[in-house]
Amino acid sequence: MYTIIYYDIDGNFIITDENTYARYTMSVAIMNSLELTQALIRCPSITPEDAGAIDLLTHHLTPLGFTCLTETFTESGTASVKNLYARLGNQGKNLCFAGHTDVVPVGDASAWRIDPFKPEVIDGVLYGRGVVDMKAAICCFIVAVAEYLKEHTLTHSISLLITGDEEGPAINGTKKMLALLAERGEKLDACIVGEPTNPLKLGEMVKIGRRGSISFNLTVQGVQGHVAYPLLADNPITILIAILHALKAHRLDSGTEFFQPSNLEITTIDVGNPTGNVIPAKANATFNIRFNDLHTPSCPQVLT
Repeated sequence: MYTIIYYDIDGNFIITDENTYARYTMSVAIMNSLELTQALIRCPSITPEDAGAIDLLTHHLTPLGFTCLTETFTESGTASVKNLYARLGNQGKNLCFAGHTDVVPVGDASAWRIDPFKPEVIDGVLYGRGVVDMKAAICCFIVAVAEYLKEHTLTHSISLLITGDEEGPAINGTKKMLALLAERGEKLDACIVGEPTNPLKLGEMVKIGRRGSISFNLTVQGVQGHVAYPLLADNPITILIAILHALKAHRLDSGTEFFQPSNLEITTIDVGNPTGNVIPAKANATFNIRFNDLHTPSCPQVLT
């Protein structure tokens, strides 16, 4: 074991051993949490696109000593998705941080104050697509590990399980990655999910679980016709609106000790009718239910 003498980034004179120095140099090499978050946001990873996000994380995790496994899963009818499992240490219990790098579409980009994939700090607030959900959380965890390694020798294992398939159909992501890890003999003893759960300030709320999610597509068939002759047509939009109103008016439950009431939200209504004087032949809607622990995806009372 060699003794190493150096000045740290704060100008302090340090005498230490080679292992501690190695951990120090690796942690200095990593960006701070703001810089790393901005770099990750610059990857336009609109689900299911990766856009370099997983490779960016791997680039910063490897110098810290993480062994990185990337796996791309695919399934008929779905897009291929890149996933990452990174582990540091092979001893003790394994604390895993779970997250996702994919983001939802930006909508009307011209309505943003900035380019959503060119993050900026304005009045002390970082703006960009995916800052809250949940690129900043991933980056803060990585930097926290780097800071921990400066002062501590790892006596357990730390890992990250990151997918690019959380905002989409969630078929080629975490579920398949967990199955692969089980085949490889990997065990996750505890897991932290860095989703945004704090209403107003950091540390205000810690969740013990997550609500279920189930989406529905509803199509109403009508009879096309001219608006001047409504008696010769059957307007599916009128029927669809009535059905959606009944669904929204229905109270699913009153919540539980740990979860708020289950909730139904209409997310889109589509007719595809470019002509203003024609009653369309059909109308479509999509709605989603976030349900608490009173229900399961196969539980019939969720809509009764």
